[in-house]
Amino acid sequence: MNASLKENSAAVELQAILDNQRRAFRAEGPVALATRIDRLDRCIALLVDNKDAICEAVEKDFGCRSRYVTLMTDIMTSVGSLKFVKKSLKKWMKPEKRSPFMPMNFLGAKAHVHYQPKGVVGIMTPWNVPVNMIFSPLADVIGAGNRAMIKPSEYTPHTAEIMQTLFAQYFEESEITVVTGGPDVGAAFSALPLDHLIFTGATSIGRLVMRAASENMVPVTLELGGKSPVIVGENCDIHAAAERIISGKAMNGGQLCVSPDYCFVPQSRLEAFVNRCKAVIAEQFPTVQGNPDFVACINERHYERVKGYITEAAKSGARIISLCPPGEEFSNKKEHKIALHMVINPDDTLACMQDEIFGAMLNIKTYDNVQEVIDFINARERPLALYYFGKDKAEQNKVINETHSGGVAVNAIALHVACDDLPFGGSGHSGMGNYRGRDGFRTFSHARGVYREGFVDMAKLAGTLPPYGQKVANMLESQIKK
Repeated sequence: MNASLKENSAAVELQAILDNQRRAFRAEGPVALATRIDRLDRCIALLVDNKDAICEAVEKDFGCRSRYVTLMTDIMTSVGSLKFVKKSLKKWMKPEKRSPFMPMNFLGAKAHVHYQPKGVVGIMTPWNVPVNMIFSPLADVIGAGNRAMIKPSEYTPHTAEIMQTLFAQYFEESEITVVTGGPDVGAAFSALPLDHLIFTGATSIGRLVMRAASENMVPVTLELGGKSPVIVGENCDIHAAAERIISGKAMNGGQLCVSPDYCFVPQSRLEAFVNRCKAVIAEQFPTVQGNPDFVACINERHYERVKGYITEAAKSGARIISLCPPGEEFSNKKEHKIALHMVINPDDTLACMQDEIFGAMLNIKTYDNVQEVIDFINARERPLALYYFGKDKAEQNKVINETHSGGVAVNAIALHVACDDLPFGGSGHSGMGNYRGRDGFRTFSHARGVYREGFVDMAKLAGTLPPYGQKVANMLESQIKK
């Protein structure tokens, strides 16, 4: 497909693509290991051969995003996931042995789980990490033997366009297709009778996607986000913790679904934490405006949104700390770049404590007792990520065991997401289901139970066929007991 779908005919065109892929899937039959590896290899080649053009497209969409950021967060991570699936696929595809029921396990019966491809999987991606959010689930989708339809975000049109062009060069439309367009196309896409749909984006849109998919009973995986908290323990290395937290927050201008949103710091260590954050950002970003290393907000709307949070917090009397040289707090609206701001002890009623920030702003809340912190987190919607910094193993376990979140990282920010052998997914308002590696392979496969009868007819042996008599009564009595 060489152009964006026309919105008034999106549903018809999308259905035609789906029908084409489904016919090809059925005609292919069982998807061989070699076929899956070939598709994974073509994805790797697409990324490696065209990395410079991809970086240029992402830069155009953001206005300011270093090619090194794109190479690290989009290209390198995607290639890594594809290679991990490729390396592990032969083992994952083997039927999984299970135990038949007693006494058939002693009489020759066998039970296995076969992981079958579902068919055609839809992938709806966000704008913040626009390439990786295609290839991270796609690696699992291909590994599971499926075909894919991909709908990138309309907020990154240059990236969407180059992805559409490149996939058309490396794949047949019946294998993988990228479709572009605005919200109407997205709505039509989510209403398709796909075999599975994965959506990454805002919770508000996730609700609409799930509602549309439910009309066709399409199973969904939702990766949504939320306000991810950080807990700085009393006994941690405050300098190391501050460096990792603020570096993680600055990544991609704070525009990551697992970005730290609010951070609990012991009251007695607040100033040490703040001073270390200032020093780290001054070292990493001596300037912000005009600095190609510091990523801009994706567009003017998000610039105004994040700036509004900071303005409201300042008007409320909260202490605001701008981590930048004087005068570089905000660019003009056209360049839409905001320096990283810390807001100290904002009131819980402020928008910055209600909404997911998804930008260059970090709320800092002081505390005296870690149980109060746990209670605060548990009183709110479950986040996609939770972070703990500290050496106290008992406190680590307390935080992990007494809170809920999609994932957890201890003494690190976002590195659990980089681990391909860990499932990635939300809980509650932060998402539904998971993917990555083995867990992604299973998400995009149908776990098909297969039972093979042994050398004894169990029904006759147990006397479970009518007419019923004392034999079946004795059997039931022997089984239905404490």
